[in-house]
Amino acid sequence: MKKEKEKTEALEKIANGITWWVGSIPSLIVHTLFFIISFLLPMLNIVEFDKMLLILTTVVSLEAIYLAIFIQMSVNKSHEKIEDIQEDIEEISEDIEDIQEDIEEISEDIEEISEDIEEINEDIEDIQEDIEEINEDEDDEDHNERAKNVMLKSNVSSNKNEIKALKDIISQLQTEIEQLKKDNE
Repeated sequence: MKKEKEKTEALEKIANGITWWVGSIPSLIVHTLFFIISFLLPMLNIVEFDKMLLILTTVVSLEAIYLAIFIQMSVNKSHEKIEDIQEDIEEISEDIEDIQEDIEEISEDIEEISEDIEEINEDIEDIQEDIEEINEDEDDEDHNERAKNVMLKSNVSSNKNEIKALKDIISQLQTEIEQLKKDNE
C-alpha cells in the first residue's frame, strides 16, 4: 500500500515536471529544432520524405497523447485542490456564522448588564436621598449623645489600658518588695 502510494507520487512528480517543461521556452526551442531537422533530413537526401513524415507523425501523435494525459492529470490535481479549498471555505463560513451568533448573544448580554447597572445606580441615588433625609430629620441632641457615647467608650478603653499598666507596675513592685524581704532575712 505504502509502496504504491510512493510510486504514484513519483509518477505525479514526473508528470508535473513534464507538463512544466512542455510549457517552457526550452521545450519550444527543442521542438522547433526537431521539426527543422526532420524537414532537413529529406532535403539532404538522408531519409526519404515519406518515411520522415510517417516517423514525425507517429512521434508527434504519441507526444500529443502523453501530453493530453499529463495535462489531464494536472487538471485533476488542480480540481482536487479546488475542492479541498471549497471545503475549507465552507468550514470557515460556518465558523464565521457561529462567531456572529456569539457576538449577537454577547451584545444582548451587554445590553442587559447596562440596564442592570442603570437600575443599581437609580437604587443608589434613592438610598443616598434617604440617608440625607434621615440625617436632616435627626436632632442635634442625638448627634451630641452619640458623640458623648463614642467619647465615653474611647475614655473607658484608654482607662482600661492605664489601669492594666498600673496593675503591672504594682505587681512588679510587690515582687521587688518580696525579693527585698528575702534578702534582709
